[in-house]
Amino acid sequence: MKKTLLIIGLLTLAACSKVPAGNVGIKVYLLGGDKGVDHEELGPGRYWIGVNEDLFVFPTFSQNYVWTKSATEGSPDDESITFQTVEGMSVNADVGITYSVIPDKVPMIFQKYRKQLEEITHIYIRNMVRDAFVKAASTRPVEDVYGAGKAKLLLEVEQSVREQTQDMFKIERIYLVGDLRLPEQVTNALNLKIQATQQAQQVENEIRTAKAEAEKKIAEAEGQGKSILIVAQSQADANNLLAKSLTPELVQYQALKVWNGILPTTMLPNGTVPFVSVK
Repeated sequence: MKKTLLIIGLLTLAACSKVPAGNVGIKVYLLGGDKGVDHEELGPGRYWIGVNEDLFVFPTFSQNYVWTKSATEGSPDDESITFQTVEGMSVNADVGITYSVIPDKVPMIFQKYRKQLEEITHIYIRNMVRDAFVKAASTRPVEDVYGAGKAKLLLEVEQSVREQTQDMFKIERIYLVGDLRLPEQVTNALNLKIQATQQAQQVENEIRTAKAEAEKKIAEAEGQGKSILIVAQSQADANNLLAKSLTPELVQYQALKVWNGILPTTMLPNGTVPFVSVK
């Protein structure tokens, strides 16, 4: 009897399934008239799952997936996304997405896709992201996709996927993993153009520097010239004032002030003493 009760207890425990914290469970009836999806959500806890039932668990916290070419990141298969620009240039990219399911929409999600969240992500959501890239890039030149327009491209892709999934998922972010992969000839051409732009900018900067230096020297020369002119003008004004102030009496007075009283040994032709007027 005890053995029978133990077996029953073990079978009962085995029939109980757990919905972990941060998840929502959906009970599916496999047979009978009620087969399909039970619209009542199962929160975290343990639940009795009969032989005619199955439990699917959907995480409601943020999910992050990457679709890459590398076999060591994400799936071992090449899941990178390829799209074309308006010129028909093929661009290959590793793309990541961060999103979460809307908890009360889990029954709707399962009814629509009938798959676990991982399968939904790698099949349906990836297709939406790929199609959004194809549509957004088809109207842009490769330079916009590769260069400054990259952020705008991602924003358009993100908005497109968000609009398609807003009833069931919350798209937080769509982003690129690493650099875009372009045809080699396109990469070389873009690099040459970038190099030419940088060289032109360098020349322009050098011209600005040379012009600034020349203007500085001109300003210094003008300043020095003005300074010399001011000094000369000041000296001329002083000389003019001095000339106006010189009278015969002042000249004689200044001469007498420095005369030592000794008459010169050489007299002027008229016999007068220099600077001395005797009346």
